[in-house]
Amino acid sequence: MALPAEFHELAKRLNNWGRWGEADEIGTLNLITDDVVRAAVATVASGRRVPLAVPLQHDGIQTGVIPGRVNPLHTMVAVNMEMFGPGTVATSDDVVTMGLQAGTHWDGLAHVSHSGKLYNGRPADSITAHGRAAFHGVEKAGHIVSRGVLLDVARARGVSRLDGDHAVSPEDLEAAAELAGVTVRPGDIVLVRTGQIQRYLAGDKQAYAYPSPGLSIRTPEWFHTRDVAAVANDTLTFEIFPPEIEDLWMPVHALHLVEMGMPQGQNWNLEGLSEACAEARRYAFLLAAMPEPFVGGTGTPVAPVAIL
Repeated sequence: MALPAEFHELAKRLNNWGRWGEADEIGTLNLITDDVVRAAVATVASGRRVPLAVPLQHDGIQTGVIPGRVNPLHTMVAVNMEMFGPGTVATSDDVVTMGLQAGTHWDGLAHVSHSGKLYNGRPADSITAHGRAAFHGVEKAGHIVSRGVLLDVARARGVSRLDGDHAVSPEDLEAAAELAGVTVRPGDIVLVRTGQIQRYLAGDKQAYAYPSPGLSIRTPEWFHTRDVAAVANDTLTFEIFPPEIEDLWMPVHALHLVEMGMPQGQNWNLEGLSEACAEARRYAFLLAAMPEPFVGGTGTPVAPVAIL
């Protein structure tokens, strides 16, 4: 089913193509300047480090619904092998096969296309089965370090976890920012907590996946207006699933990645960060979330750390 006119109208308002030049391949990450990073470092008060990734394991988040997005298959290829003869130093080695977006990850700008186009007008057919992503490979994202801001929507609404049919709205983001006492600034990385990952942590992968609260189609404009560099949350699908508009699947992905050139992250564990921020009464922090430099990759695992 073709994308409706209302989607294309919204896309035009959010479009960043050419904003950083015709050759640009990193989109809103251009907003993370040296000045932004220096300001982010200044938010560190205690040095407390809060990890935000889920463990990479065979029995991971993926349920098999998305073809090829396999949980990590971890195999030993050497166990205490004495390479240089008996009694010498022994080594153990292992290998992993996994979907790059299997666990806590960033979606790169090559992950989604619509109407035959990727971000900045690049052709969608520049991604091939053998050649990978000719443009916007995730390795080009470089170092993702900036001021992180937690918008704890669940806490702002007075609940531990949002209901599965809750579409996070601009009004929800405003309420969470008011709770946090922060103003979202250009170059910030915004983390949106719904509490949905509690279902996965409790062992129910199916309930974690569906139905799921998530970002409404009304929120990309909120991020665009504030020049946010990237957004991540604690759900499998990122946006509300099933969609809020019938038969309009993954519109927030298309608006973020294709129109705005803004990376988005999924499966981030924000539970410990929620408690740490509430205890410290501070919701802004230094966030280190470097992508793994898979050349031509459409996404990447990430082990983000918030430093308060």
